[in-house]
Amino acid sequence: MQPVIKSPDQFNIVGENIHATRILLRNGRRIKLLEDGTEVVPFRGDDEKHQYLTVPDWFKKTQPYEQGQIKHFMIAFMKGISDDPNEREQGASYIRSEVRKQTRFGAKYLDVNVDEVHYDLETQKRAMRWAINIVQESSQVPPSIDSSNSEIIAAGLSEYDGRAGKPMVNSLSLERPEVLDMAKEYDARVIVLATGAAGMPENDDQRVENAKSIIETALSGGISKDDIFCDAVVFPISVDPQYGNHYFNAVSRIRAEFGNLHIGMGLSNVSFGMPNRKLINQTFIRLAINAGVDSGLIDPIQTRLEDVFSLDMNSERVKFTIDMLEGRDDFCMNYIQAFRDGRLG
Repeated sequence: MQPVIKSPDQFNIVGENIHATRILLRNGRRIKLLEDGTEVVPFRGDDEKHQYLTVPDWFKKTQPYEQGQIKHFMIAFMKGISDDPNEREQGASYIRSEVRKQTRFGAKYLDVNVDEVHYDLETQKRAMRWAINIVQESSQVPPSIDSSNSEIIAAGLSEYDGRAGKPMVNSLSLERPEVLDMAKEYDARVIVLATGAAGMPENDDQRVENAKSIIETALSGGISKDDIFCDAVVFPISVDPQYGNHYFNAVSRIRAEFGNLHIGMGLSNVSFGMPNRKLINQTFIRLAINAGVDSGLIDPIQTRLEDVFSLDMNSERVKFTIDMLEGRDDFCMNYIQAFRDGRLG
């Protein structure tokens, strides 16, 4: 069994932000109006001077915009594949800015997902190829090529030139065996999902059974243990008080069964719909590391591993959070009341 990691630098962060689903609120602090009424997302350019990602007219006709949301990476991707060279450079500069931030805070891979840029597959593939080129030109860490469509994954893999090391594929499941062939062809690492043909796992037993099947498939297909990252599937704790225990138990059992492969992935899912998400995420990651996790698909700017390792596990606010994550707080009511009382810091 692989020993529990002891420091932030041992943790494999897959930076999650370069993703077309990411939103900013139109009335939030990151959206600005220029004097001429132009709606923009400010960011630091390559020279660290202020630049703006402008919200285009086409996006203002979409449902997310009408609901008060700005899908800023979707906008950057679409600018990047436009015919206007100024728009292309604006999109590229925005992606490069995020690459710098994610890697500065410890990302060892950069997850890139363009699925929501458009309904047209060829447009999605074009956006993925463009994004991988921008990432590899500006990053010292490899991309994690993420899509629900195998053709989009193939487009990304074919564009990556390997300069920063092995790419990662997100993800391999029993329903997509062709991804294994692509990973082998391009010498890629793979995120494997502990999901089954019948859908999402309901408990730790199903997670372990599913994980064993897909891990053994990857191993028999020529992928080494060190190149396998198992997503043991994190669900929001607000839905079921035992979801945390299901995950922790599954991680411990997978680690005992397979030793030194990597385990973790979408760790921030646990806090969806809850107040003080940062505290929940930090505490969950700390508990998950104790169970055997060494990797995670996270935003390292919002969830800093130094804060996770320095968390005071005996403090009142953390004890409330642990009780919730370990199934001792039905409907999260004690945690929510503590938040309302101002006891969570």
